Amino acid sequence: MRVSVDRELCYGSAECAHRAPEVFDFVDGYGVVRPGRERTEGADPDVLEAAEKCPSQAIALTGTPPQEHP
Repeated sequence: MRVSVDRELCYGSAECAHRAPEVFDFVDGYGVVRPGRERTEGADPDVLEAAEKCPSQAIALTGTPPQEHP
């Protein structure tokens, strides 16, 4: 899946960097995707949680695999 952060929406809570530090960083007061980490294999649970818990809803995930049904 492709991961991005919309700087226009981000207000700098750093939740993403806290929840998925291998993918997100905190630079100049904003969350950013680390260089080379714009794409992840499959649905990384830490990245999914970071997107879900982002208070400004600034994280976009595209090409997300369908959720598994029990």
